[in-house]
Amino acid sequence: MKTALISVYDKRGIVDFSLELSKLGWGIISTGGTSKILKEAGIKVVDVSEITKFPEILDGRVKTLHPNIHGGLLYKRNNKEHIKAVKDLNINSIDMVVNNLYPFEETVKKEGATQEEIIENIDIGGPSMIRAAAKNYKDVTVVVEPSDYEKVLDELKSKGETSIELRQYLARKVFEYTAYYDSLISNYFNRLESIDFPEKISLSFKDKEELRYGENPHQKAAFYKEVDNLEGTIAGANKLHGKELSFNNINDGNGALEILKEFEEPTIVAVKHANPCGIGSGKDLLTAYNKAYESDKISIFGGIIAANREIDEEVAKRINEIFIEIVMAPSFSKEALKVLTAKKNIRILEIPNIMKKDYSSYDIKKVLGGILIQERNTQLLGEELKVVTNRKPTDREMEDLIFGWKAVKGVKSNGVLIVKDKGTIGIGMGEVNRVWAVKAAIERAGDKVKGSVLASDGFFPFKDSVEALAEAGVTAIIQPGGSLRDEESIIEADKNGIAMIFTGMRHFKH
Repeated sequence: MKTALISVYDKRGIVDFSLELSKLGWGIISTGGTSKILKEAGIKVVDVSEITKFPEILDGRVKTLHPNIHGGLLYKRNNKEHIKAVKDLNINSIDMVVNNLYPFEETVKKEGATQEEIIENIDIGGPSMIRAAAKNYKDVTVVVEPSDYEKVLDELKSKGETSIELRQYLARKVFEYTAYYDSLISNYFNRLESIDFPEKISLSFKDKEELRYGENPHQKAAFYKEVDNLEGTIAGANKLHGKELSFNNINDGNGALEILKEFEEPTIVAVKHANPCGIGSGKDLLTAYNKAYESDKISIFGGIIAANREIDEEVAKRINEIFIEIVMAPSFSKEALKVLTAKKNIRILEIPNIMKKDYSSYDIKKVLGGILIQERNTQLLGEELKVVTNRKPTDREMEDLIFGWKAVKGVKSNGVLIVKDKGTIGIGMGEVNRVWAVKAAIERAGDKVKGSVLASDGFFPFKDSVEALAEAGVTAIIQPGGSLRDEESIIEADKNGIAMIFTGMRHFKH
């Protein structure tokens, strides 16, 4: 008779599965709560303690950690020495393990969970048992997810046993499961000790979503979500309308969200290819949208829009005047949804707590042969703003300078941004030379540039950028400072009556 050891925390479907196994002639070994519910269902169960000849001890901490269990799982059925060893020791074969682990993830995320409670939900016997079964998958079937019960029963009913292909598939899932489980535990202990960058790092992601393709059609891609920190993100968004998101949609949308989170007043951020093409703030969202749209009427077409206020019917009508890939907002009025959903291809994402900022996750970049990990760039300014020119900015200029400094954080380096009345009018991005970025921003601003201000994510290495801005009519500059030639830029600014502020902090984005 074949024997299955069944001990599960997640008891969904376990009674029905066990009943079917019993009908197929399988014997069942079980423990604790699982044993209780199976017996109540009228299923004949042998308690683990009868197999181990040892009681469960230490409040259930030790149940299955015994040679009679692990020997029955691990011996090779085609190895004469293994067969002789288990026979001599009177160890019976265990041919299937059905087990899932204590809910460490749920416990560690639970509000108010104590350290003692969290520690007690670190499973020891379960991982040992399923890893043993998975290691010996050529002879043993191991099931850790209720969704696989049907697959196992189908093969047992049709073939009398599980196929090697199914057992290998199930074993692979075990090692994914335990690796994920252990990474949650290691990261918990890192947090306990306030270790940001451990010597060995395990990162936990789940809920794979297949994407149509990657950055380009010839690249395969998938989207995995973090264990938590989903609030205020695309990973935690409610899709109200439209087809599935693509790799570029998610990447570009995330860029829009990161910029949006810098602004408190009604703001619209428009993004194309992960760079902003228009950012506007105003007394209401319609004003903000108009500013973002006017920044670059061409590039916004087919772009992504993020708003930090509910989108109403009036704003929705303006959005619908052109083709927009995605609209993200904390909420949408019924009237706005009716307007927006009239277009088949637009995606509408509701992100309720869109302004959430307190993310503890890493900023990660994959390179050939490794990963680069850093803290997220959550700061905005250095210790103090320093006016370095003879002329101080006016109140209006100061408002625009701070607006620009928030916005330029989201521009790819070398990045500069020209602002007027809390709206972008010219953006220079991704240049290898800062003066090229400045000239590109000036050109894009056109005849609006006079009386505007500029924010630069890094310092000016030479005075040439200030010369170009003065000639264009820019009246104030905000930049980190720190160049060996800062004094040249300051002199040039004073010569042209430009106010300039040093922040003491740069915001490169690569």
